[in-house]
Amino acid sequence: MIQLAMRSSRNRGSSSSSSSSLPGIDQYNETVKNQIQALVRVIKVARTCREDNVPSLIEEGLYLGSVAAACNKNVLKDYNVTHILTVASSLRPAHPDDFVYKVVRVVDKEDTNLERYFDECVDFIDEAKKQGGSVLVHCFVGKSRSVTIVVAYLMKKHGMTLNQALQHVKSKRPVANPNAGFIKQLQDLEKSLQGKQEPVAQC
Repeated sequence: MIQLAMRSSRNRGSSSSSSSSLPGIDQYNETVKNQIQALVRVIKVARTCREDNVPSLIEEGLYLGSVAAACNKNVLKDYNVTHILTVASSLRPAHPDDFVYKVVRVVDKEDTNLERYFDECVDFIDEAKKQGGSVLVHCFVGKSRSVTIVVAYLMKKHGMTLNQALQHVKSKRPVANPNAGFIKQLQDLEKSLQGKQEPVAQC
């Protein structure tokens, strides 16, 4: 009887210890599941980018695209692309001997301050055009960071509203979709440009 009671007690103890470790196992499983989901997203994006290897023409001398387009040297040469503006933190120039590069090292997050680079990016695009070439603006997918720069360019150089510029870009590149933080920065740019256009009061 005593031995049976002791065994029963040991069994209860091991059962309790096993149940107390379950939350840790659940947490581990959740972490693994999240990592797998993240990996699947990366694979999908990589596949999309690999297929999306031809840049979208926004206007004469200005193209928009993904990292795959930025790597497609033959097409870029055919399109008279001479300059490449990379708007990403982890992408290195693929063909540094063939094109003039500018790299803006930013991540695609809502709290990233992309607005601070608008002027220098616009100048880079203008310089490419003045030299008779064309420029490709790209990030990883060609959806958020690079789109924001191109929209800012259209607003600053052509006097478009944010809505006009974004709709024009989407008509050329349907995946265009800047994150909410970048949209807010473009709205701030729009207010700033509208302020500069207000007529001066006559005395």
